Amino acid sequence: MSVRLFVACDAGAESVGAEIVADAVAAVASLRGEAITIVRTGSRGLHWLEPMVEVETAAGRVAYGPVTPDNVLELFEAGFLRGEPHRLHHGLTEEIPFLKAQSRLTFARCGITDPLSLDDYRAHGGLKGLEAALAVDAKAICDQVTESGLRGRGGAGFPTGVKWNTVRQAPGPRKYVVVNADEGDSGTFSDRMIMEGDPFVVIEGMIITGIAIGATKGYLYTRSEYPHAIAVLEKAIVLARKAGLLGPSVLGSDHAFDMEVRVGAGAYVCGEETALLDSLEGKRGQVRAKPPLPAHEGLFGKPTAVNNVISIASVPVIFEKGAGFYRDFGMGRSRGTMPIQLAGNVRYPGLFEAGFGITLGELVNDIGGGTANGRPVRAVQVGGPLGAYFPPALFDTPFDYEAFTAKGGLIGHAGIVVFDDTVDMRAQARFAMEFCAIESCGKCTPCRVGSVRGMEVIDRIDRDGEAAVVLLSDLCETLRYGSLCALGGFTSFPVMSAVRHFPEDFTRRQQAAE
Repeated sequence: MSVRLFVACDAGAESVGAEIVADAVAAVASLRGEAITIVRTGSRGLHWLEPMVEVETAAGRVAYGPVTPDNVLELFEAGFLRGEPHRLHHGLTEEIPFLKAQSRLTFARCGITDPLSLDDYRAHGGLKGLEAALAVDAKAICDQVTESGLRGRGGAGFPTGVKWNTVRQAPGPRKYVVVNADEGDSGTFSDRMIMEGDPFVVIEGMIITGIAIGATKGYLYTRSEYPHAIAVLEKAIVLARKAGLLGPSVLGSDHAFDMEVRVGAGAYVCGEETALLDSLEGKRGQVRAKPPLPAHEGLFGKPTAVNNVISIASVPVIFEKGAGFYRDFGMGRSRGTMPIQLAGNVRYPGLFEAGFGITLGELVNDIGGGTANGRPVRAVQVGGPLGAYFPPALFDTPFDYEAFTAKGGLIGHAGIVVFDDTVDMRAQARFAMEFCAIESCGKCTPCRVGSVRGMEVIDRIDRDGEAAVVLLSDLCETLRYGSLCALGGFTSFPVMSAVRHFPEDFTRRQQAAE
C-alpha cells in the first residue's frame, strides 16, 4: 500500500530546497522499493521547519523538518514512513504549538490540499460558499458580507460590504472586480502563500464578488516577482473554466463571470488602488486624485470593486459558515481573523492566522519565540516599510485597527518585522525616507521632494542636533497631510515612531561617544 507524503511547493519552501528534498525522497524510496506518493501542497506557514515533509499515518500527518537531501536516507532507516521518532520528528503536525494555537479560516486548506486539485478543494469545503451565494440575490450577498464585519485586509480596513454595495448601486452597464495582489511590503507573504497554496479560494471569492456587484469580468493584478503564484493561478483558472466555475454560466446558473491575471513590473506605488488601475489600463502607474472613487469610476472609467487578496479569500468562508460565525472572531470593529506574518530576527518565522485581539507581545514573544539570536527585542515594525516601530513597552497593544491607530501605528498588511537591540533606529528612519524617494510616482511634491529632503535632514543630525530633529518632525507633518496617497502620507509613521520611542538614536553621535 502506497504511503502519502506531503512536501510544500510554494516559493518560500522552494527557496530553501523543497524541490530537491522531494526528489531525494522519491529517489531513496525507489531504491528501497518503498511505495510512496508525494503530494505537493502549499506551505503550512511554519517557515523555520521548511523544507518540511509530512507523512500520512493512521493517527494523522506527522511532520519532519527542516529536511535536507542528506537527511533523507536516515529518515527512511529510522522508519519515518511509519511516523517513527527521529531528531527531525515533530509529532503530529496539527499538534505543533505554532499551528495548534491558530484559528485557520482563510488558510484552512493551505498546506493540506493539492493546490491544483478541484476534487481536493471540494473535499475540504470548497465551493460551498459560492453555492450559498448563488442561492440569494446581490443585495443579500452584500448585506451578509457587511454583517460579517469583514474589512479590507490590505491595510485600509474599509468595510468590504459597504464598498461592494456602493459598486452594486453605481449606474453603468459594465463593472469590474479587481484583486490587488501587488504584495510589496517587507515582511509580508500571505497573498503569495494563498495564491500558491489555495488558488481556488481566490477564484471562488472573486466570483462571489462579481455576482454581488454585477460584474462579469475580473482581473487579478500581481507583480512579476511572483512567478510561482502567476503560474499556479493561470493553471487554476484553466481548470476552473473546464469545471464550469468560470465562463458564461457559473455552476450552471444565470451568472457569467471570467477572470485573468495581469502582471505589473513591481512598482511599490502600484499597490495603491488607483495607481494599480492606471497600470491595468496600460498607463504609467500614478496615483489618481479622489474623488471620483474607484467604486464610481474605476477601471476604464467603470464602477470597480478593488479588494486585497486576503479580503477576497475570506469571502467563501463567510458564506460557507455564515456571517455570524465569522464575526464571532476578533474584537471591537475588527472582526474575523487576520493572517499575521512574522519575519526578521525572530525564532519562529511564518504565517500565524488568529482572530483580532491577540497582543503584539504574544505574537512576538510567545508565538514568535523572541529573537532568533537570543538578544533582546528592541523594536518591531508592523505594517510594512511604512509601518510604525513599536518598542517592547507597547507590546500590550492588541492587534486591532483602532488600537494600533491610537498608539500611532497601523496594521497594514499585518507583516511584523522583529529587530534586536543592535538596530540603529536613525538608520531605519532614513531608510523609510529613502524608500519613499525611490518608490514615489512623482506626482505630488510632498512625497517626491519631501522624502529626499528627509534623508538630507537625518544626515544633518550630527551637525545640527535638536534643530534637525524639529525640522524632521515638521517635514513629516507635511508629508502626512500633503501627500496625494499613503506612500508619502504614511512615511511619517516609521520616521516619527523611531524619533518618539528611540530618541537616544537621534542625538549627536559624538555626544553619545562622550
